[in-house]
Amino acid sequence: MGSEGPPAVTIHVTGFKKFHGVAENPTETIVGNLKEYMKKKGMPKGVILGSCSVLETAGQGAVAPLYQTFQSSIKSKDSESSSPGRIIWIHFGVNSGATRFAIEHQAVNEATFAVRVGMEATVFKFFCVLRVPLFWFAESTHHSFG
Repeated sequence: MGSEGPPAVTIHVTGFKKFHGVAENPTETIVGNLKEYMKKKGMPKGVILGSCSVLETAGQGAVAPLYQTFQSSIKSKDSESSSPGRIIWIHFGVNSGATRFAIEHQAVNEATFAVRVGMEATVFKFFCVLRVPLFWFAESTHHSFG
């Protein structure tokens, strides 16, 4: 008792594949190599690299893997001890016009797309708002065509 120290911090990292106007996305390289790099260099005490995911840039291609990663992090946190620690999400992006690295103070990306199955369609609005703390939000609206 009293010598346990602070709870662990689990970090989940995402990057994106190439997209129109960006033939080679550096976030794919960074995130794709991060686990191996950290195995060689070692993680700081109390820090766990939970996942490194490279996502599609299309809304539908990114939502499902991001949601699965998010759900697995929640399940993992629930199954741990009564003091499981904190979870940090780091989402890397790219600005094709940038000449240097920059930390975004606020980024807002919105993708609207529809998925139609038969006479039913679901319209998704996918928002990514970057502030402190990082916040991802997805909403869906169901529509019938008749």
